[in-house]
Amino acid sequence: MNRTPFYEQVRDRLLRYARVDTQSARTSDTVPTTKKQFDLAYMLRDELNEIGAADVWLDEEKCVLYASIPATVSGAMAFGLVTHMDTAPDAPGANCQPWVLMDYDGGDILLNGEKGIVMSPKEFPNLKNYIGQDLILTDGTTLLGGDDKAAIAAVMTMAEHLLKHPEIPHGRIALGFTPDEEVGGLARDLDLERFGAKVAYTLDGDYLGYYEDETFNASHATLTLRGRSVHTGTAKGIMINAGDMAAEFVSLLPPLDKPQFTEGREGFFHLVSIQAAVEQAQVDIIIRDHDPIIFARREQLLRDLAARLGEKYGADRVSLTITPTYRNMKEVVDRYPFLIEHLTEAIRLAGLTPQSIAFRGGTDGSALSHRGLPCPNLSAGYENAHGRFEYVPIPSMEKNVEILLHLARLFAE
Repeated sequence: MNRTPFYEQVRDRLLRYARVDTQSARTSDTVPTTKKQFDLAYMLRDELNEIGAADVWLDEEKCVLYASIPATVSGAMAFGLVTHMDTAPDAPGANCQPWVLMDYDGGDILLNGEKGIVMSPKEFPNLKNYIGQDLILTDGTTLLGGDDKAAIAAVMTMAEHLLKHPEIPHGRIALGFTPDEEVGGLARDLDLERFGAKVAYTLDGDYLGYYEDETFNASHATLTLRGRSVHTGTAKGIMINAGDMAAEFVSLLPPLDKPQFTEGREGFFHLVSIQAAVEQAQVDIIIRDHDPIIFARREQLLRDLAARLGEKYGADRVSLTITPTYRNMKEVVDRYPFLIEHLTEAIRLAGLTPQSIAFRGGTDGSALSHRGLPCPNLSAGYENAHGRFEYVPIPSMEKNVEILLHLARLFAE
């Protein structure tokens, strides 16, 4: 397969970044959730200074890294690019051993001879899309971290290219590297004034050529139930079992409105956990829907069901809290149609067919959009994220560099 001038740069960058353990943690209450995310932040800060980026600054408290590529033409609109430095806590991440498989032949891939770990297209059929391409893989014992380090490699390579070629017309391009995306960080500590762009794109998500301008609306519901415990031998008419109350509440949810029974724009309730004993129980549920009206009805249904339990067992025994997580970016992004027009044109100019899906999740761009930074998403080009069989086709990163360069030119026009 023909290589672009960016091949070695994106390859070497991802190999280097992948070796840095940056897993975030769901149970941590520190900022960031793991200090090891600073290891990559320091590496990127030094690299940005080396390639001549401007406004390079690392927030030593929040672990947010900022930089910019200065404009080469006046009057061009600035835009930003946001990627995340953490990797998912869903599979081991320490001691990642990335390697390159040249010219994939379409068959089984031996990831680890000692442990007999094989990745097969029978289990991962998307591998067939990359026959003839060079792939970056793991040894099958850790995730790779292409989510989101493949995106960082593309952004850094684009930045270096533009800084080396000031003859290329473009406006100011703001860069932001954030922590804790994988555990719901939602770029909350990105200082929009320091970032210095009025619109931006995140780079995250799976295979090449996809973009997202629509996500779920999302909330997290916590139901707390208080029971009354007495000896089972004398429990009649006295005991109130909080575990039974929790089970009753869950049984009242629509039985088919679950992730395993829905697709596309269909929303759902997802039971995350039940912690139950006689005296106290807690039920955690996430609520998702693309349609804001239906989403509001879903939230109201939980309130109604909680009220029903309160009427039956006593209002003081039932407490429901619903906390917003993120909102559908579409209602914001649609006000700025040029964002998608430029992005789809940049994808076409790179020789690809733009494809869009209603994303059944959220991105940092969901939260950023509702904070006042309209921010659709471009896929980063990785596969099998969050697991030991994650891989990144090197041509996907090369293409993303091309897309970003075309995007810079289109904003300059």
